[in-house]
Amino acid sequence: MDLQTRQTAETAARAQGFTPSRTIVLVGLMGAGKTKIGRRLAVRLNLPFFDSDTEIEAAAGETIEEIFRNRGEAVFRDGERRVIARLLGQPVHVLATGGGAFMDPATRDLIAQRGVSVWLRADLDVLLARVARRNNRPLLQRQDPRSVLAELIERRHPIYAEADVVIDSGEGPLEATTTRVIAALAGSERASRPPNPEKEE
Repeated sequence: MDLQTRQTAETAARAQGFTPSRTIVLVGLMGAGKTKIGRRLAVRLNLPFFDSDTEIEAAAGETIEEIFRNRGEAVFRDGERRVIARLLGQPVHVLATGGGAFMDPATRDLIAQRGVSVWLRADLDVLLARVARRNNRPLLQRQDPRSVLAELIERRHPIYAEADVVIDSGEGPLEATTTRVIAALAGSERASRPPNPEKEE
């Protein structure tokens, strides 16, 4: 058995039988794979899955694009903060968040109190290839996507690096990335420690 095969087997073994004690919160830039990986995590861990953008649209009765266009980013971020707070008050689940959610200090604090954060990290070319497949990204509507993403990487990556777990989300199979996320969470003390209600605001 070569080293890579052995490492893959060890990763899969660590992922077996893991059950988180707090909500898994996926963070990262648009195109990092939060929704696709999140859905697979939820199935593998037998947990509900929520996407904060979908929940925001349901609460507002508008698409994310419409909220940005009609009411502005500040209104969207306020709604995003409230929706994520509501979701984090629910039983353990997998939560995919929008790219800007983790940038908000109050949201970050709430995630630290009630969840375990996982940064799905991807490089510029991977992100660009993925976001090019969809045209519903408000932040990419008016400028060159590569320039926007490069600027977001520079500004947001230092904050995303505060996440409890960091997983590279490249062009490999989604199931393999999902297995690596579960294995990393299985080795995370925070993921196995239930939230302390007394520390919540």
